[in-house]
Amino acid sequence: MSETKEFDSFASFYPFYLAEHSNQTCRRLHFVGSTLVLMLLVYIVITASWAFFLLLPLVGYGFAWIGHFFFEKNKPATFTYPWYSFMGDWVMYKDILTGKIRF
Repeated sequence: MSETKEFDSFASFYPFYLAEHSNQTCRRLHFVGSTLVLMLLVYIVITASWAFFLLLPLVGYGFAWIGHFFFEKNKPATFTYPWYSFMGDWVMYKDILTGKIRF
């Protein structure tokens, strides 16, 4: 498990975040969860099914936490660094989409 560190910026946090996502299956589960969140968000907006907003955290974090607990075997950064971790999820998603990080 990682020790708690202080980060003064997202730029200093992101390398730590990536190290916490070194397992390919964990990254893939993050990517699937984030993609489903985007798809659900589009569905919510198109259908005006606002109650489905409650599912967004379950879908997004559910896949990510399975990746951490069963494959990465570490504690999700969300528990210690919620905002930086949320930002890291989307930057990593973009980095996977653009090929900067291996899927």
